[in-house]
Amino acid sequence: MNNYELMVIFTPVLSEDEFKASQKKYTKMVTEAGGSVVAENAWGLKSLAYPIQKKTTGLYWVLEYTAASDFNEKLKTQILRDETILRYLCTKLDKYAVQYNAKKRSGVATGNEKAVEA
Repeated sequence: MNNYELMVIFTPVLSEDEFKASQKKYTKMVTEAGGSVVAENAWGLKSLAYPIQKKTTGLYWVLEYTAASDFNEKLKTQILRDETILRYLCTKLDKYAVQYNAKKRSGVATGNEKAVEA
């Protein structure tokens, strides 16, 4: 089992229920394939750096999961079929990235925080 992080940008025309249903669909795919969801974070509506399909905003969602390496091809096929997804990026995490994400989720200082002026 390998650790992965999937970032997806959904089209901004989705309703809140459709957005949650899409999230649930992909988390269910991971669990049905024998993987496990480590963390899930819906960032919500954010501006895009450049227009994609004439849209300037998108609904961001990040999923951290563990799965077998052959699962990613099935996931890629399903994502490419989904017309509500503007862009996606799936990254394999090494042990340092997994530790960093765990620290960040638990609130422990990671060393990358911005200094706050008093």
